[in-house]
Amino acid sequence: MADKAKTGIWGLDDILSGGLTRGHIFLAEGAPGTGKTTVALQYLLEGARLGEKCLYITLSESESELRDGAQSHGWTIDGNIDVFELLPPESLLDDDQQQSLLYSSDLELGETTRQIFDAVERSKPTRVVLDSLSEIRLLAQSSLRYRRQILAIKHYFARFNTTVLMLDDLTADVADRTVHSVAHGVFRLEELAPDYGAERRRARIIKYRGTKFRGGYHDMTITHGGAHVFPRLVASEHRVGQKRVTRSTGIAEFDALLGGGIESGSSTLILGPAGTGKSLVVLINVLAAIQRGEKAALFVFDEELGLLMDRMLKVGIDLAALRDNGQLVIEQVDAAELSPGEFAHRVRKQVDEKDIKIVVIDSLNGYQAAMPEENSLVLHIHELLQYLNRRGASTFVTVAQHGLVGDMKAPVDVTYLADTVILLRYFEAFGSVHRAISVVKKRTGTHETTIREYRIDGRGLTIGEPLKSFQGVLRGVPQYSGTTPMMEERKP
Repeated sequence: MADKAKTGIWGLDDILSGGLTRGHIFLAEGAPGTGKTTVALQYLLEGARLGEKCLYITLSESESELRDGAQSHGWTIDGNIDVFELLPPESLLDDDQQQSLLYSSDLELGETTRQIFDAVERSKPTRVVLDSLSEIRLLAQSSLRYRRQILAIKHYFARFNTTVLMLDDLTADVADRTVHSVAHGVFRLEELAPDYGAERRRARIIKYRGTKFRGGYHDMTITHGGAHVFPRLVASEHRVGQKRVTRSTGIAEFDALLGGGIESGSSTLILGPAGTGKSLVVLINVLAAIQRGEKAALFVFDEELGLLMDRMLKVGIDLAALRDNGQLVIEQVDAAELSPGEFAHRVRKQVDEKDIKIVVIDSLNGYQAAMPEENSLVLHIHELLQYLNRRGASTFVTVAQHGLVGDMKAPVDVTYLADTVILLRYFEAFGSVHRAISVVKKRTGTHETTIREYRIDGRGLTIGEPLKSFQGVLRGVPQYSGTTPMMEERKP
């Protein structure tokens, strides 16, 4: 395998199959503000950390601006990193020195190239950043002269086995793909502005000669400390042999309804309208797993954590104590600020580093808010569920349906992705509102086809016997044809 120069950005190195092949020219392109300078600085800082000599050649930004930008991330440019600020020669800016027989751009282009080569001769760097190509393109004026200039720069650096990262802000000529054909590899940085929430960034490898790279778009963020790229999750790359074991929910009636319990390494979808207790049903399983000595992770999209903890405390589940003991990881997720790729990375990190066996996503409605397109949401969920299954983790996903009784619809249909689907419903009987639970799908084994009533009170979740005397419970207004009393009428 060819020696690679790591960029210092874990996710970018991952999609580049290890980094940039040494001794070649690479292009990072993107509109102003997409993070090209940040990525370039991290690339040089990684080289300096490894003891390599680095050079940053800036044609469009002053050295002081460059250092101020680095300082904003807590970086200091010194030591093995030289900065060469390329300024137009004073003679070319003096009206008295202007040539009448030659275009000034011809002189400026030649002088610019000469200064770049002189800086490289003095520094003798292993890594070089050239920022930006737009200035050279403007000086070249024609596509032919621009291509010849880029080829000259490429052949010059090849003599020194220097790895060069050229930046292009796409302000001179967006349609010009000259450097694409000359460069060994090309990756693009993009910034998207959703209708609501923070900007979204993403990266894509367009070309990489002789190297199998991870294609497609990958979510990216820029925070204090630099750029972060989150490789698109591909579940098929994570095959870990796991023995499936049926785990109890901690409630005998619930286990009977599920045909014994929940299988490890499987996904469970809890569907129901607002207020039916979807979060409680999930947390009952989390509590049972923790009591078995397993660790769990809870990712909350919709509800404020303090309110959730207070609500669960009233039914005997102390989430704060479980979190403080290290048995439960709880993260509040802001869908308006977090991209799906970053969320998948968070989940993956928790599962890999802390050996999490129960993962809860509450709810898919909030997760959908982070997605611009429904089709992409289904693909993201599919890969995430498959990955967690192959890691042996049981996943619980809640979906709030629209409506209270009768025909209800979910914002997105993912029932075919889950291994088990649990349906929660309201129904009216004898002048009161009741709740019913049923299992409508289970891939990993048999399950009860009955519908059971359940109650939520200070003791938590109580599930009753099958509602054999009712017909039409799922429609919300059933017909009663028996003598069995309702749960509320029974003695506790």
